[in-house]
Amino acid sequence: MAGGKIQKKRHGGGAGGGGGGGARLQGGIPFEKSKGQHILRNPALVDSIVEKAGLKPTDTVLEIGPGTGNLTKRLLQAGVKAVVAVELDPRMVLELNRRFQGDPLASRLKVIQGDVLKCDLPYFDICVANIPYQISSPLTFKLLSHRPIFRCAVIMFQREFAMRLVAQPGDSLYCRLSVNVQLLSRVSHLLKVGRNNFRPPPKVDSSVVRIEPRKPLPPVSFKEWDGLVRLCFNRKNKTLGAIFKQKRVLELLEKNYKTMQSLQLTSDAEKGEEKMSPDDVALLSSMVDDMNMESGYENDDDDEMEMDDADMVAESRACFKEKIMGILQQGDFAEKRASKLSQVDFLYLLSLFNKAGIHFS
Repeated sequence: MAGGKIQKKRHGGGAGGGGGGGARLQGGIPFEKSKGQHILRNPALVDSIVEKAGLKPTDTVLEIGPGTGNLTKRLLQAGVKAVVAVELDPRMVLELNRRFQGDPLASRLKVIQGDVLKCDLPYFDICVANIPYQISSPLTFKLLSHRPIFRCAVIMFQREFAMRLVAQPGDSLYCRLSVNVQLLSRVSHLLKVGRNNFRPPPKVDSSVVRIEPRKPLPPVSFKEWDGLVRLCFNRKNKTLGAIFKQKRVLELLEKNYKTMQSLQLTSDAEKGEEKMSPDDVALLSSMVDDMNMESGYENDDDDEMEMDDADMVAESRACFKEKIMGILQQGDFAEKRASKLSQVDFLYLLSLFNKAGIHFS
């Protein structure tokens, strides 16, 4: 089922379309917009989605939010090995089981009641789904992190979200979401879907998108990558030179730099010690902050010593700022903006920082 924004449930039950009772199933069950329950009612559109999925007889298909089973039935009729449907609403699970009761297709259908964001996903070759739109982002990344890697996903999204997924450098909707998803997958726009193809109609138009995970994945730490991209897209139309000159940015990077340097020294001195994980590094970084704060309680130093310390800190920060600016200039990035950078650009920039010992996680 597709859906718009989460809305509060009205008094009297259903949150569906107009009038007193709202839109209902044949059995009288009201749709709940708070759960993204907008049923795809156009058979030709359902057929087109199934056709574009490129299904094989050996495929196990994951469907998310099957609702009343319109898409489910066409998937089974396409002759796939199995359909695993994950549905949150127990009323819809009952409706789905009732619809396929006594149908030979039911032998290839498995229905799981639960929250797709919280449950462990089973093995699947392809995902075909008309999802509640409020879970679009977390679901996309949950699918992309699923192992073993699936062949592709054909998913109905809110149109603006879909356009962000496929946006290219220079597009107005190009953003951190675009860069992160495209790092992990190839994304293409398949169909534009008007709101009147749903019952009840949502407030926005939709689009069907194809997502194909990259094999193999780029050899980069996703935590590092997201740290850099998050920083750059915080002000995507500012030059990188201006972003990396900010005091808070320099302080954060210098703290990470010193932490990583100390870890490298420890690693060199203590052979046989196990390497720290990124989480350990983050924990150590916060501990360094705490120790720095505690050192402020030593009040016996004279004014001259305090002045010397301040001068040393200022000189250290000036040198580190010069180091950062040098990296940006080395790759000709100082005057460039995140909104115009491609994945290749970001990968190159991250490699330049990492070679200089600068990290973002």
